[in-house]
Amino acid sequence: MQSHDDHAGVLTLSDEVRHSVEVNSLKCYQCGKCSAGCPLSSDMDYPPSVLMRMLQTGRKDLEEKILRSYTIWLCLACEMCIARCPMEIDIPKVMDYLRERSLKEGKATPRAKDIIAFHKSFLLSIEKTGRLYEIGLIVAYKSKTYHMMQDVNLAPGMYVRGKLAILPEIIKGRKNLGEIFRKTLKKKEESK
Repeated sequence: MQSHDDHAGVLTLSDEVRHSVEVNSLKCYQCGKCSAGCPLSSDMDYPPSVLMRMLQTGRKDLEEKILRSYTIWLCLACEMCIARCPMEIDIPKVMDYLRERSLKEGKATPRAKDIIAFHKSFLLSIEKTGRLYEIGLIVAYKSKTYHMMQDVNLAPGMYVRGKLAILPEIIKGRKNLGEIFRKTLKKKEESK
């Protein structure tokens, strides 16, 4: 199949995905197995197979809809789609790229604000301690979303069962991890 970037020198979103994460959406022949197996496809505005078709068209209006979609934020990266895909297309990798692109361009749908807050809180926890520190994650998430009382009744039971540690477990070599985060952010800035 011929790529879109062979025409008029203009890169499509599909071409950018292929160049950035080495996933070729043009390999998708629309069997629909990814959408049929996706546990969240019924909640998405565009199920995975539809999103792949939208990418394939190279149409700017559809690319805009993709970047503003709720679909890219709902993907769990469970990889059910890859397991079912006869072409082994890594849709979660595509979704990751699309989320980053959506954030970079300020196009993230307001419906995804809680998902984005959780994502950022999770990464902050990893960056600071080297592991997931649940209480830190919860505090950061709730301070971003203002859902202060949501699920608060679950905390005592989780603490008693040893699921919530008061103090974080901090890994050795945390400075190396911080360097990885800095290099990644620097690389992202350079690519803008």
